[in-house]
Order: sequence, then C-alpha cells, then structure tokens
Amino acid sequence: QVQLVESGGGLVQAGGSLRLSCAASGRSFSSYQMGWFRQAPGKEREFVAAITWNGGGTYYADSVKGRFTISRDNAKNTVTLQMNSLKPEDTAVYYCAADRFPEGSASYYYTRSYDYWGQGTQVTVSS
Repeated sequence: QVQLVESGGGLVQAGGSLRLSCAASGRSFSSYQMGWFRQAPGKEREFVAAITWNGGGTYYADSVKGRFTISRDNAKNTVTLQMNSLKPEDTAVYYCAADRFPEGSASYYYTRSYDYWGQGTQVTVSS
C-alpha cells in the first residue's frame, strides 16, 4: 500500500510555470507506475501524464505534450510534474495516482487503472 500527498499548486498567470510534487510513503514505491490526472469543475477527471516504475517510459495527454514533463526519483519516493507555458484551460485540481499494473499496457491513461490517489492540489491559471 502507498500513501500519496501532492504539493506545489497555486495561482499563476498564463504563460507561467508551476512544479507539482507527489510524495509517497509506504513500501516499494519503485514498483509502482505513477500518473497525474486533473479535474476541472463540472468535468470528468482526465489523464495528464504517467511514468513507468523505473522512469524509463513516459506518457502524455496531447493537450500537455511539449509543455509538461513528468519525472520520478525512486530514492526520494517522489514524482514531479513540471508545467510550463500554462494556459487557462489547465486550471483544475491535479491528482497523483499509483498502481502496480503491468508495464507496457494501455492502463496508464485510465483512472480505473489506479488504486491509490492523493488528495489533490489546485492549479489556477489566470488569463
């Protein structure tokens, strides 16, 4: 089992940057696939980015490709989402998620694939 705590959200102007962090506690963090999802008011939670257990593979939603970067540090039990060139449509609550599904599957993109979630951190981008 793993517990997840996000931090780093806030208010930023369009074009600015934020760095979200997810701190994990519990055993065997390095065995978990990790993902970031977001949920805007009145909308469903959607995939943003994911990273394989060893950091060897990354996945991005088309809407953030080229602007966001996901990374992890298994020695520090953290996963990070660097967000650049932020747009007002990036405004949402951002959630960190973890699971041990097999690498190489399409599971990275789906909320139902992840059993463990953080409480979320608010990101607001003003125009």
